[in-house]
Amino acid sequence: MNAAAERALTSSAFELFGLEPAFALDAEALERSYREIQARVHPDRFARAGDAERRASLQWTTRVNEAYRALRDPLRRASHLLELHGVDVAFETNTAMPPEFLMQQMELRESLEEAVGKKDAASLDALRRDLEQSKRMLEKQIGESIDARKDYAGAAGLVRKLMFLDRLGAEIDLAYEAVE
Repeated sequence: MNAAAERALTSSAFELFGLEPAFALDAEALERSYREIQARVHPDRFARAGDAERRASLQWTTRVNEAYRALRDPLRRASHLLELHGVDVAFETNTAMPPEFLMQQMELRESLEEAVGKKDAASLDALRRDLEQSKRMLEKQIGESIDARKDYAGAAGLVRKLMFLDRLGAEIDLAYEAVE
């Protein structure tokens, strides 16, 4: 693999797709760029190539798919942006959250347990709607923090909150299985 290709493999997800690094994302431009790159590097195009070219194609395809998934997901996109600006979100080590947010999380989890205990799909639906609304509001705040104010440290705290909400969303998904 030549040096330019090697640099492209290790570039940011935004650079890979030719996008400005911002939380607000032009989804159509991402899709278009993704399809164009995939058309050039997909392993099917290199089926008759040598081992090195096939291996490079697999590396590219993997990198492109990972970058695409990262940019499509608001939590991963925000984390990537913060990394680019030298801010470690520290999901694993920094779990300190404002007390009111933690209380809200406890109440939501209690509501979830209650809905599962009663096998109440309607309550799960309401919880899911509330969660999605909270996530949209938080994503808006993250976008303002990163794109408008360049407050990366403040955005890191918001990203940690979004991580909590994403986990709750996964728990709600599992709860639907228990209710059915």
